[in-house]
Amino acid sequence: MLTRKQQELLFFINERLNEGGVSPSFDEMKDALGLKSKSGIHRLITGLEERGFIRRLPHRARALEVLRLPEKPVPKAKPAAPHGAPATAAAAPPQAADVSPRFKPNVIRGDFRNSLPGRPASNDAEAVALPLYGRIAAGLPIEAMRDNSVTIDIPASMLAAGDHYALEVAGDSMVEAGILDGDTVIIQRCETAENGTVVVALVDQQEVTLKRLRRKGNSIALEPANPNYETRVFGADRVSVQGRLVGLIRRY
Repeated sequence: MLTRKQQELLFFINERLNEGGVSPSFDEMKDALGLKSKSGIHRLITGLEERGFIRRLPHRARALEVLRLPEKPVPKAKPAAPHGAPATAAAAPPQAADVSPRFKPNVIRGDFRNSLPGRPASNDAEAVALPLYGRIAAGLPIEAMRDNSVTIDIPASMLAAGDHYALEVAGDSMVEAGILDGDTVIIQRCETAENGTVVVALVDQQEVTLKRLRRKGNSIALEPANPNYETRVFGADRVSVQGRLVGLIRRY
């Protein structure tokens, strides 16, 4: 799902890349979307990146690549009829036309994936039971946390091909990536991941953590999304990927 602001930013970046081959600056993005600070642009870009619409190109400033565009953009609002113009038969009742809610959840749905192998195309109402392994915390590898007796129902549309599991997040180290304490994250099992991906990483076969992965040479950096936490750098042989973030569920 994309918010309207995420969609506006995505199309703005794509337009500028098509025009000159160079991504717009953060100041240009901020002005184009009418935002007051660049921190909002950072959050929008992170959201687009995690949803697979864009990616940041390493070792290049202002380097963004648009991977895909949404198939069903949010339609623009139709202009109001001129004052005094006759109403059509399909026009809304006068009392409905004069009432405008203060909040309109304008979102579009991204086509994240096809149906699971062996499973017919599903709608959002279909649910899949995933094992919920508990709170992600230091001292336990995922295999040690495996307990299929506790499950959580997840919409099938959130899942890609392959094996998945769920974890409850403990702590606030990823708040600026939109991952809060108590959230339930959906993880796709994998052993490798691209730079910039939020992964479940096992350090020294003992500590499990949810961080953004960065590789450089023979080193791996695990980046938090909170300035109160430091990026930790390890040798490549000390870190193994146990899955990548593909979804998130939050209860209010």
